[in-house]
Amino acid sequence: MGMGNIGARKDINANQLVRYLGHRGIERIFGLCGHTNIAVLSAMANSKMRFVNVRHEQVAAHAADGYARVTGKASVLLVHLSPGLTNATTGVANAALDCIPMVVIAGDVPSYYYGKHPHQEVNLHADASQYEIYRPFVKRAWRVDTPELLPEILEKAFLLAESGQPGPVLVNVPMDLFSAEVEVGHWERVRTGTKSLTRPTISEETARAVVSRLADARSPVLYVGGGVAIARAFDELRAFVDHMQIPVAHSLMGKGALADDHPLVLGMTGFWGTKFTNEQTLAADWILGLGTRFKEADCSSWYSQYTFNIGDGASKLIHIDIEPQEIGRNYPTEIGVVADLKEALTVLNRVAREMLPNGRAAPGVVDRIAAERAAFAAQNRDMQTSDAFPMMPERILADLRAAMPRNAILTSDVGWNKNGVAQQFDILEPGSILIPGGFATMGFGPSAAIGAKIAAPDRVVISLVGDGGFGQNPSMLATAQAEGTAVIWIVMNNNAYGTIAGLQKANYGLTLGTTFPHAASLQEQMPDYAAIARGYGCNGVRVTSAEDFRPALEDAIASGCPTVIDVAMVNNPTPTSGHWNILDIYSPEGSAGHVATD
Repeated sequence: MGMGNIGARKDINANQLVRYLGHRGIERIFGLCGHTNIAVLSAMANSKMRFVNVRHEQVAAHAADGYARVTGKASVLLVHLSPGLTNATTGVANAALDCIPMVVIAGDVPSYYYGKHPHQEVNLHADASQYEIYRPFVKRAWRVDTPELLPEILEKAFLLAESGQPGPVLVNVPMDLFSAEVEVGHWERVRTGTKSLTRPTISEETARAVVSRLADARSPVLYVGGGVAIARAFDELRAFVDHMQIPVAHSLMGKGALADDHPLVLGMTGFWGTKFTNEQTLAADWILGLGTRFKEADCSSWYSQYTFNIGDGASKLIHIDIEPQEIGRNYPTEIGVVADLKEALTVLNRVAREMLPNGRAAPGVVDRIAAERAAFAAQNRDMQTSDAFPMMPERILADLRAAMPRNAILTSDVGWNKNGVAQQFDILEPGSILIPGGFATMGFGPSAAIGAKIAAPDRVVISLVGDGGFGQNPSMLATAQAEGTAVIWIVMNNNAYGTIAGLQKANYGLTLGTTFPHAASLQEQMPDYAAIARGYGCNGVRVTSAEDFRPALEDAIASGCPTVIDVAMVNNPTPTSGHWNILDIYSPEGSAGHVATD
């Protein structure tokens, strides 16, 4: 049926939009109401789709982000114009920098009022230009200018969000176009095409070149990034590692791509990485980078003496990534391959078995890694078993690991709960940790955990977060209570923006603006996050001794209720072994570092 004769039946766009989303398998929409989007909300009343209501759009964006990370599919975020759209900006940008697929549908001013400055219009530099706000970080921002364009733009939006290097897209819709009647044929036509694209793979010849170089290498290392999780290439990665017996280092976002108890996992690199891991990547003759951007903190600000020394006769790099711009961005590449990681590793596994039927021998490597792990564990044992209160962060992590099911989903935030977890906490189920990487957004974890729990209701979901991060948007507790999402929030409460407080103390000798007022006793310390939780209808526990923490956590897991556990913590620094360029800025003579020594 051609566009000129598409059919006589008509219905308003909002109704057809909801039917379209249902046809795509969308079960949840995250967001917040406004006068520009209530047509869509009303259309949902007669559908199976559920609207996850929030008290702030940033909560919705982070929850949609967590949902997409667990499902592997684009989530949908519905927001109001102007302040609704800008409130969601931080969460959408966080998803963008971590390559998480999301379709943001935003209401806008009526199309016939463009430029007249109607209520809440963004038009100071161009008429009807609110969609321009998202252009720096979404893959594409569309403004729908006629009602008939909405179906085909939505179809393009989902395909773009989920293909290549995934990410959010924006579909900006004037409110009158949601309510406009459109011939049904426009929506039926877009149902007929494919809903997913075939992903690029690696050629046989290239795979042989990669395997050949790794087979002949003296001390090769696989360097794994978040692209492995995005591609859901966990099984393929493990098979390749087992056959080739090559040790695996990972970036922050590569945490959990291979279970941390695998005998060939080295750990995280860079500033918050371990000394042993940085030494192995520094000494490698060949590095195979899989789905990684080689970002600053992971690479010790690219200083060649700390983590990677690639090029100029040192380490040689093979880099496989779905996004061409990532290859060669920070290090010269001997072999660069644009491919989906799951597809590429499938071919590499087949070729490796053909070329090396008995696998690659790596005598002594597993034993050396095991010895280093044992030494690192012994180094932390006193802290992990300390009865001190406020608690040592190492004890919190140790007790959490002991109580947490192997397949539980953990969301981190910013600070000890991200850097310390990546360095010291074992993730035993690939893909079960959700980390705010590129944007490093404080407040991501508590709301992302809600989205994760909605996506995986049968799994335990735990948000490990600092008091600074938890305080960003505690209203997400209202959503958790309303949705019955039994998330457990562990607030590592050091009464400060601890990482920055340590940096400021080390370099300036004070903590202005980085710590919060202290009360005379723990019982008087405010805010009382456990009490806040109870105020929202969730369970709340304020731990008063180290020995009480693990039983409180076990009770929370067993309860099946959303629970906040507020635990006072010593503001210990996360140990650092790499380098971060800001230290050169704050302390050019090298007289201070990331944390105070007194």
